[in-house]
Amino acid sequence: MPNWSAHAQPDPAVKLTGVSSRLFTFIGGDAGNWSITDTRTIVGGQWTSARKLSVVNGVVSDARGARWLLRGVTSNDRYVTRADKNELASRQEGLGRPDAVCAALIPIRKNAAWWSMTQDERRAVFEDQSHHTAIGMKYLPAVARRLHHSRDLGTDEPFDFLTWFEFSKSNADAFDRLLADLRGTKEWTYVEREVEIRLVRE
Repeated sequence: MPNWSAHAQPDPAVKLTGVSSRLFTFIGGDAGNWSITDTRTIVGGQWTSARKLSVVNGVVSDARGARWLLRGVTSNDRYVTRADKNELASRQEGLGRPDAVCAALIPIRKNAAWWSMTQDERRAVFEDQSHHTAIGMKYLPAVARRLHHSRDLGTDEPFDFLTWFEFSKSNADAFDRLLADLRGTKEWTYVEREVEIRLVRE
């Protein structure tokens, strides 16, 4: 049986060729249990709009009617210390909470300067200069997130990262502040393409 995520429902228009607990496919089109309320290009080229979104835990071979399809895999935590990891685990809550009817999918691609740096140089920008983890901590557990690495799948993917967020209507303002805080950091000067897709659960 397909391993559908907590916020995805089986769609007869979607065919799976295999399932990986780490791989997720985001399908924008006319079907899905998330309605897309807004699509904004933050930086870079325009992105095709769609009405609905399906989130599938697996490889999709046939998505009839899809306007776009994005893939990414979950992975180990990167750039965080053990203390950070322990605190994140103690404060964050999972996806699929009943009151978390709002969501956002934010695909990002970073520029060549970012990827030319070594791991320790990127971590210095990510943590020492931008305090990415500390910013995220401020909004836990109100905003739940899951990061997907598209770059790990190869260079043909249009983005490097896909971040999925879920939150309640009452925490929508907190989510807006989270985005503003992150986009004001040094790390975001390395972003060459970013799209913000807002959604509500059916």
